[in-house]
Amino acid sequence: MLSPGEFVSFYAQVGAKKSTNSTARLFLAAILAGFFIASGAVAASTASYGLENASVARVVSGLLFPFGLIMVIVTGAELFTGNCLITISLLEKKASLAGMARNLVIVYLGNFVGAALLAAAVAYSGFSNTDLAAYAIRTAANKCALPFGRAVVLGILCNILVCAGVMCSLCAKSLPGRAIGAFVPVSFFVIGGFEHCVANMYYIPAGLLAAGMYPNLGGWLQEAGVNMSALNLAGFLGNMLPVTMGNIIGGCGFGALIWACHKK
Repeated sequence: MLSPGEFVSFYAQVGAKKSTNSTARLFLAAILAGFFIASGAVAASTASYGLENASVARVVSGLLFPFGLIMVIVTGAELFTGNCLITISLLEKKASLAGMARNLVIVYLGNFVGAALLAAAVAYSGFSNTDLAAYAIRTAANKCALPFGRAVVLGILCNILVCAGVMCSLCAKSLPGRAIGAFVPVSFFVIGGFEHCVANMYYIPAGLLAAGMYPNLGGWLQEAGVNMSALNLAGFLGNMLPVTMGNIIGGCGFGALIWACHKK
């Protein structure tokens, strides 16, 4: 595997290329990444929605969700949260701030398209059953009801671990090593209940669509103690803004810290 110092030199070149890739290539690769991350969310939700013990449900989700990031890395797709590591290229003077910002904006939009398309497809299929639809609504409502400051902090914690997963994966020189490197940190963030903006590009649209398809579930969940008042477009934006801010702070901060510790 690469040492941390070797990783800094290696990723400086990787990030430089990411910052100059064509718009079309970045956008298409970002759609693919959004789809893969959303696929991990689908698998985690489907496997855990029937589990009554919250701790067991989180562990099951944590064991399944990371395969989305593994697919992103192996296929060379573009993920907004992982690309915050372009900070290393910026500090190594291999990429410009404008190039990094351009990459993040294009990739963010592409990730949303990929994740939202899968949310629409899952909703169109009927969520398999109404229990899974109710789980999607409850998950989305809880995310939309998060206070701004708490969402920012959960976003910071999340992307520290996601970027650590990307680093550990890219340090490996074999496919099993890359998979394990990505798996463990991402599993930790899911079990910890941290907030990932690209995953939320699936979870919240899926919940909104489920609420529209099964309006009777909203009243039942309200009676069960779920705060349904924030589950709307404003609530969606109210989650995405602080979580995205937190993801940027956590990811860029992690990249800067690794660079400061291991630069030549």
